[in-house]
Amino acid sequence: MGLGPRDVDPSSRCAGMFVIFVSHQWLAAASPDPKGQQLAVLRTALRDITAGIMRVEEDLPSYDGNKTLPGKVLQKITTGYLFLDWFAIPQLTARVAGVNETSTQSDAAKAVQSIPAYVEASDLFVALVPSLTHQDTLQNCNYGSWLSRGWCRAELWCRLLSNRKDTSVILVFSSKNAEFMFPLEWQRASIAEGKFTVEADRECVTKLGEMALAGKLRHLQAAGPLSHYRFYLARRAKMLQETPQQLDLRGFLEHFAFPNLQAAVQDEGGMNGLLCAVCIGNIPMIRLLVEHKADVNCRLRGLGDFGYFDSQTPIMTALKTYQESSVVSTLIELRADVHAESRVGYTCGMLARLPEHVHALAEAKAELSGTNAICGAAAHAGVATVRAMLQCRSDPNIHTAAGRDGRESPLHSLALLGRGNPEAADIARLLLANRADANLPTIATGRLYLTAMLAQGLTSLWGMENCSNIIRLLASYPGITPLGCAALTGHSELVELLLEADADPLSNQRGDSPEDLARMSGHLDLLPMLQTFRV
Repeated sequence: MGLGPRDVDPSSRCAGMFVIFVSHQWLAAASPDPKGQQLAVLRTALRDITAGIMRVEEDLPSYDGNKTLPGKVLQKITTGYLFLDWFAIPQLTARVAGVNETSTQSDAAKAVQSIPAYVEASDLFVALVPSLTHQDTLQNCNYGSWLSRGWCRAELWCRLLSNRKDTSVILVFSSKNAEFMFPLEWQRASIAEGKFTVEADRECVTKLGEMALAGKLRHLQAAGPLSHYRFYLARRAKMLQETPQQLDLRGFLEHFAFPNLQAAVQDEGGMNGLLCAVCIGNIPMIRLLVEHKADVNCRLRGLGDFGYFDSQTPIMTALKTYQESSVVSTLIELRADVHAESRVGYTCGMLARLPEHVHALAEAKAELSGTNAICGAAAHAGVATVRAMLQCRSDPNIHTAAGRDGRESPLHSLALLGRGNPEAADIARLLLANRADANLPTIATGRLYLTAMLAQGLTSLWGMENCSNIIRLLASYPGITPLGCAALTGHSELVELLLEADADPLSNQRGDSPEDLARMSGHLDLLPMLQTFRV
């Protein structure tokens, strides 16, 4: 049913309904889904999710096996309502001169202004991001392209900055592949830097994001938790692409609601004074806090919902928040440990996001050449950062995988974790140009090998297609090539690039070819490429 743009409070219009807000990228200029391809994926995915055939799980970096959709929610989905812009926002005719011009543009303006309220009123937020071809441009539309769109970013922000208890986002990659969104990815997706078909939309849609963030801050300031309020306050400038305000001590303490300097130093609520100063890039405050005994190597806790996991350190936070190299160098000067590891094995090198970060870490003698640092850069950073790693003699081939008894290459990490990385294709080209082996298989040992064997036992019982994403991945991991990883995750650009680089369609140790893995994961668009045989 449609929830149209009327002079009615969206929350009252949605009262008593279980509403699923569906965000997607249009597949044609004049039609959202000309062949019904997206709708077919959505229909199958929702059917299998409610039937218990497909399980929505956390993304790989966050996975602990504890998060999924509750049974009550699954029941409500079966009788719920969908909010789709096909019938809720009259944006089409608003772009065509002479077609209901005055009334439609007025309605469109009202609908746009109501988006935050409709998202707030919705119980689930689904990003429908299967890999499909745009009818007019012939470009691939997928998770990465959806995440680059300004309108999609605005809808995403309105969800994640809403005041609902559960603001999680479900990504539907295929009819057999759905997972919760990795929280760090949306924080990097500034609305102001998004792509807009109509440039005039940028200003008004950016204001939606500003309004959503302002509303979130007001709510957290009043209701808490204080650590979350401080986090969003510290991240506000970067999220809105603004220059951070350089606060003096008094302004800093007032801004972040610390009663005094000692409280900022000693706070144990998750977002202490040093972390606040790091996230706004305030070097004088970093120095002052450390001079007053702030622990430059303290371990984070309580910020996992934002992608900053327990046991990471302030310098790791500086790297993940794309701080300037001067902030990183200041922390190093103040004796931040560049060799520290998080609980699951993440190092500073793995979390470097800018080439300047790599240079600062290399100058401090952080180990970059013989570790898995380049795997983190390949998955989450850009081409320039990966190039800096290579210049520091990082091996473009096999490394120890963080937190697991396994060995994989940067190409594997890119294929498994880089679906939202806009520079993924260029990073793959750079690695291949530097003699990365497109046919290199992973090696599983120790606990990972035993876990993989258990997963393979489950796939034998239930069938690979009926298993969850994480079970499929674990069962497939031993002996999988980068091409196999790209097929498993549905990364069509990487599949095409690897095939062009003469990657062979080698099977993993279980005997699954890349074609098998694509089919089992529902990425049927890849089959024509993978079914091409070479002599």
